[in-house]
Amino acid sequence: MADYLNHLLFGWYPYLCLTVFLLGSAIRFDREQYSWRSGSSQLLRRKQLMWGSNLFHIGILVIFFGHLVGLLTPIAIFDALGIPHSFKQMLAIVVGGVA
Repeated sequence: MADYLNHLLFGWYPYLCLTVFLLGSAIRFDREQYSWRSGSSQLLRRKQLMWGSNLFHIGILVIFFGHLVGLLTPIAIFDALGIPHSFKQMLAIVVGGVA
């Protein structure tokens, strides 16, 4: 049962979500093309929200690229560079927590 649940959550579910996202976006763009707006860009015009908005987006980018590097880099490369697994994990916790 645990193996089935693991395979379902980490094997099939991400692809299902990605498919729904891409198909939904394509259908929405096809049917309601002029409803796609960047209404949040007005936040950058206000002085109070400029710092928060920029820092939020920088944090999102740091977390995205951290996951990209951390998940797609084989462990053999970290071993070849002499980076211990505990250091990699602590770096991920600290940088992700700051972001």
